[in-house]
Amino acid sequence: MDGMAGPYLIRGSVSLPEAELLWRFSRSSGPGGQHVNTSDSQVELRFDLAKTEALPEVWKARALERLAGRLVDGGVVVVRASEHRSQWRNRETAAVRLAALLAEATAPPPKPRRPTRIPRGINERRLREKKQRSDTKRGRSGRDWG
Repeated sequence: MDGMAGPYLIRGSVSLPEAELLWRFSRSSGPGGQHVNTSDSQVELRFDLAKTEALPEVWKARALERLAGRLVDGGVVVVRASEHRSQWRNRETAAVRLAALLAEATAPPPKPRRPTRIPRGINERRLREKKQRSDTKRGRSGRDWG
């Protein structure tokens, strides 16, 4: 199984540009026996959001604004993955995670909520029932009990 499971879709027909992804590998922390000391299985995936040409301008602006707290070096998104013992699976995880992050960051804002009006009949019925309840309770006061 060499090569990556091809293009990671962000949304629609836009996918992560393979050429703009910067991979770095380092030793993972955590369990793994003797093997862990020799293999660089932790993956760090960097994507320069500010300079990319792959995203439509509107998406890019939206993503830069929403991910402002996560960006390093003036517009680079960094995703790390080290759950798996195999570097290949960590690469998969990191790429999927980055695609999901960008999909969420570039999503259009939700439509503004239009407040609904309560129909007049329902409001009148509510007031009528309220009045009835109040009369029932008023009738319970023990004034005229001998």
